[in-house]
Amino acid sequence: MDKKRVRLFGSTKDVEMQFDSFLDTLSDGALSFRAGVTTYLATGADHSDFVGKQQQIIDLEHKGDELRRLIEHQLYTLALIPDFRGDVLSMLEDLDGLLNVMKENMVSIGIEAPNFPKELYSDVLQLAEDVGAAVESTILASRAFLRDVQSVRDHLHKVMFYEKEADKHADKLKRSIFASALPLAEKSHLRRFVDKIDQIADQAEDVADWLAIYTIKRSD
Repeated sequence: MDKKRVRLFGSTKDVEMQFDSFLDTLSDGALSFRAGVTTYLATGADHSDFVGKQQQIIDLEHKGDELRRLIEHQLYTLALIPDFRGDVLSMLEDLDGLLNVMKENMVSIGIEAPNFPKELYSDVLQLAEDVGAAVESTILASRAFLRDVQSVRDHLHKVMFYEKEADKHADKLKRSIFASALPLAEKSHLRRFVDKIDQIADQAEDVADWLAIYTIKRSD
């Protein structure tokens, strides 16, 4: 049998299902983040629609933490995949970090209410789409690592693509912000939020870089 196509957890379906649930939660978090940015620009930080989106991603982050701890416990108590356990645990931590940074972004938006000019809304939304796509591609690569390591690379290059797109749109936004007539303090405030959103794609790229290494090790 081609080991590249062997499922990582073999016949241990419960752990694989838990990992799938964890990745589903991360995917829901990416969708919730994009929807939250859209809702914030449309309604503001105090509107119930945005507050609901904010609470949704907070709940998803808590669920992700619980699933991560459950999977970690199972990996140790059942003595599963000893050759790759360290890599999988690191991957779990890194993926959970993606969900955390999306939640932190949403909470910060709710607290600080950055006042983006309306003419920049489309660029902010595009940046949110880019980082969401980077996270989704990272999730697809992670799913492939569990089931068919040979196909991981099919998704990793998309993470890099969307990270570069996010950087491009973040730079465009910052140039527009600092070319505007806004007070310097407000420009700095908006720039910080652009960097915080862009950071999500950067972190997705970091996860993808490590996943590429884990894939090489598993393929040897």
